[in-house]
Amino acid sequence: MQYLVSVIHDSADLATPEEMAAIDVFNDRLQAEGHWVFAGGLAGPGSATVIDNRGGEALFTDGPYLESKEHIIGFWIMEADDLDVALKLAAEGSKACNRKVEVRPFL
Repeated sequence: MQYLVSVIHDSADLATPEEMAAIDVFNDRLQAEGHWVFAGGLAGPGSATVIDNRGGEALFTDGPYLESKEHIIGFWIMEADDLDVALKLAAEGSKACNRKVEVRPFL
């Protein structure tokens, strides 16, 4: 089963060199153990564009969908046998990046 692990932070600051080194080690381990699917960092919420094409014409709005103190700054997509494994991996990812994470299964 695949899980989305969203990295949540209260600023758009990039990871420190020490955090990036820990993230690289964690990513290497995910790959070596067959849990890696994809991962990436995201630009700050100010760079977002919301598109609503439910009506007759697409409406484009600059900025994030929701105003919030915290936002998603990156993510992993992981392969895990079950939720317990995904939660264990996510806890290790949280430690590596020094940020909170949220785990959600794909349907």
